[in-house]
Amino acid sequence: MVHLACRKNQRKLMVMCILAIIAVITYMFIDLPIHNERMLWYAWGIRTPKLIVMLIAAFAIGGASIVFQSIINNTIVTPCLLGMNSLYTLIHTAVVFFVGSGSIFVTNANLSFAVDLIIMGGTATIIYSYLFKKTNHNVLYVLLIGTVLTSFFGSIQSTLTRVMDPNEYDTLLTTLVASFQNVNSEIIIFSLVILAGIIFFLRKDLYLLDVLTLGKAQAINLGVDYDKSIRRLLLGVTLCIAVATAMVGPISFLGLIVANLSRQLLKTYRHNYLIIGSALFGMIVLVGGQIIVEHIFVYSVPISVFITVGGGIYFLYLLLKRR
Repeated sequence: MVHLACRKNQRKLMVMCILAIIAVITYMFIDLPIHNERMLWYAWGIRTPKLIVMLIAAFAIGGASIVFQSIINNTIVTPCLLGMNSLYTLIHTAVVFFVGSGSIFVTNANLSFAVDLIIMGGTATIIYSYLFKKTNHNVLYVLLIGTVLTSFFGSIQSTLTRVMDPNEYDTLLTTLVASFQNVNSEIIIFSLVILAGIIFFLRKDLYLLDVLTLGKAQAINLGVDYDKSIRRLLLGVTLCIAVATAMVGPISFLGLIVANLSRQLLKTYRHNYLIIGSALFGMIVLVGGQIIVEHIFVYSVPISVFITVGGGIYFLYLLLKRR
């Protein structure tokens, strides 16, 4: 019976992989003059970095959301709901407010990415580690404090924008919306190196996820160092979300959508299937959404708007459907 369920999930993942490949091929070839080789290579040179960024963001957000949900034993919560997006907007607003839009911290994409990653990863790791230790892994308290932190970061950001120079604010607005335009290839390489390092660092803990979801007492009885594994996985989750957010900006509800779709489709406790499924769903959503943004709405509406609206409706559905 278990073997049959595994084979069914493997077939489902294969279908999702085919759909993701179709979305990628469609994005790379749609509306391109195939007979004109020079124009073809020029267009591919523009689209390829954006495609790679979408795939990286989908993998980082999808995988991190599954892991985070398993850590706190709740399937309707993602790290972005605990203040990560508000922290990102606060960082960018504070940088522009204090040093100006002409500063190297704003104009240099590599340096801006490094600042985002260090502050977001460090702050979130400290906050989450303290909250989980202080509340003894109480999900309700963590959600409540996360909501307060979101409002706190948002209030500071709103105050800074009110007293900011209007010209500086116009420059700031472009960085506060998720975008796949003008991607820096050096950031792509840096992000891949960081994600590869996170996976290598957490390779043993990822294998233990199936055991960790049984609960602290059961995991300890099976010989797992529960607290150490939770801290390491939490660090990896925050860094993955920080990398994705620093690359493209805040994409609210993407993790919630892809993680829950993966759980509903695969119906398994095995995290190797869930993580792959969540990443594939993320790739289909981002690449398909970007095709719609570029070729139907002609860049008039950013992809983050569709994901936020759809994710908000899906979140309400999950709240009403489940206890």
